[in-house]
Amino acid sequence: MSNRVTSLFGIKYPIISGGMVWCSGWRLASAVSNAGGLGLIGAGSMHPEVLREHIQKCKAATDKPFGVNVPLMYPEIDTIMDIIISEGVKIVFTSAGNPKTWTKKLQENGITVAHVVSSSKFALKCEETGVDAVVAEGFEAGGHNGREETSTMVLIPQVRKSLSIPLIAAGGIGTGSGMLAAFALGAEGIQMGSRFALTQESSASQEFKELCINLKEGDTILSLKKLSPTRLVKNDFYNTIQAAEDRGAAADEIREILGRGRSKKGIFEGDLSEGELEIGQISSLINDLPSAANVIDSVIEEYNRRKEEMSNDSKF
Repeated sequence: MSNRVTSLFGIKYPIISGGMVWCSGWRLASAVSNAGGLGLIGAGSMHPEVLREHIQKCKAATDKPFGVNVPLMYPEIDTIMDIIISEGVKIVFTSAGNPKTWTKKLQENGITVAHVVSSSKFALKCEETGVDAVVAEGFEAGGHNGREETSTMVLIPQVRKSLSIPLIAAGGIGTGSGMLAAFALGAEGIQMGSRFALTQESSASQEFKELCINLKEGDTILSLKKLSPTRLVKNDFYNTIQAAEDRGAAADEIREILGRGRSKKGIFEGDLSEGELEIGQISSLINDLPSAANVIDSVIEEYNRRKEEMSNDSKF
């Protein structure tokens, strides 16, 4: 399978793993890359020297391309970027901030840059900034989301109309059929977060994984809208937040309830009651914990099979 996304990143399949906090360490990134996709290390939950360690271990575990996802609101962003450059990382996905701040410097150091957006307006600004690719993420996605709450099926064709550079679809994609649908809408690659979060190599706790593969439709919801909209599993922590929001609590009070380290407590440490449990809507379709390589194999097999079935089906 060859297109602009595979050519841009030097990968076999246009499948990218999300750079998820507390899930996307070097083991997952290297496993995805070794299987033909593009693995991303999630810098958002790492102190600078921890990130350096993960980059070095990833380089030792794969000779294939991999990258780092960097939320631009990160408090030690200068140090993080210096480490990425000094360690020779060749691909960076940025999010949660203005790509104009870092894109040029990263590219001057031989780094390919993609930026994550939730609207066609920001996708166009990314292209004007000079990024090499855009990830358009619908509100089905887990974790932090755009305030627009635009679904992937609406977002991708809107972004495609305004964009000339490679487009990667994200949000609610975890199967070969989902990949085929995204391509039909104009995407040239997919980024899967939740599907890779629920694999053997993900660094999330086993408790979190087991909970998520038993979620049903409607068990996740977009919350924390007064701070940064975030898709969460409904649990005791979510109920506390929802009760505060229902009575009109101000952002400062919501922030105080959230506190620090809440996502680590939930995703990494496995506190299923009081932790912040971030996962996407696609989790309701996931009921197993395979290897990352098995995920990629099954997605490609289903993509090819459904594409052939549709081409042979007289209804189409």
